[in-house]
Amino acid sequence: MVLLGGDDALVRHRGPGRRTVLSAGAAALAVLLGATAYAIEAYHERPPWGSDIAYEAGYVLGSRVRHHDVRGERVRALLDGGCARMEAQGLGGRKATHNPALWVVGCLDGAAGRPSAHQGLAY
Repeated sequence: MVLLGGDDALVRHRGPGRRTVLSAGAAALAVLLGATAYAIEAYHERPPWGSDIAYEAGYVLGSRVRHHDVRGERVRALLDGGCARMEAQGLGGRKATHNPALWVVGCLDGAAGRPSAHQGLAY
């Protein structure tokens, strides 16, 4: 479409200056690095969701024992304090170190055949 009598020169719209963009980027990077440093200081090597990881690791172990134990002897042993003994001996693995008590609870739930406490969208 042609407009008659109008100025047909291209108009350039200027954005923010280079200094503004660079300073905003530097500020965003500083905030990101600060948040990362805080998270590392607060959690060290333990992830923020370590309790969930410990419970699920125990649950998986207990349910595997339950599904593979034909006679039911190992399941009875786990339910009679075997989960706590395994954790105390360090057999729970690295994931159990995030929250040993929840690892034992997950192991007991899995061995007993109860559904995982961490199922569903909002548990």
